[in-house]
Amino acid sequence: MEGNLNRKFDLHKKWVETIGKEGEMLKLDEVDLRSFDLSHILLEQAYLIECTFDDLKLENIDFHTSLLASSSFKNAYLDKCDFYKSDLRYTNFSGCVVKNSRFSKGDCWEAIFRNAYLVDCNLINVSFYLTDFSWATLENIDISVATFEETLLSGVTLKNIKGVEEAHIKSINIGTLEKPILLKSDEAKKWMLEKCEVSG
Repeated sequence: MEGNLNRKFDLHKKWVETIGKEGEMLKLDEVDLRSFDLSHILLEQAYLIECTFDDLKLENIDFHTSLLASSSFKNAYLDKCDFYKSDLRYTNFSGCVVKNSRFSKGDCWEAIFRNAYLVDCNLINVSFYLTDFSWATLENIDISVATFEETLLSGVTLKNIKGVEEAHIKSINIGTLEKPILLKSDEAKKWMLEKCEVSG
């Protein structure tokens, strides 16, 4: 399995470097990547569905425009990772520490950031539909033109959040999935601005 995967990584690198003329796009489904050293592996523009990255320390990993739907990064440490335009639907970042990373233009539909700590991250123009930020800490992040719809923010800590005024805050849930307390548009934006000020 390991040798086969390393060959797939090499083929994907060639595929990216030759803009698809040579090599082969990486497509992995339900693969546990915890035993691999991913530090020098090219993972941009890959299909990594339901893959496991739990507890890994990932630095300078480029996942941009990758499909990471339903993958799991639970309790991982991510620094300077790039999820630009990535498909992160149903991806689980529970308990993660995420620093200096870019999620802009990504799709976080029903992604889970429960108990995560995000600091110095770019969340510009991200879709947060039903995304779960319960008990997460968001610090020094930019949410300009990001879309919030039924986003779970129960117990969230917000510090130095940029772009609240420019964000599309349709609705937020400050209750639970089972017992939602939905705040809409202006009321939701007001709650977020007040929450930022209280945490500041």
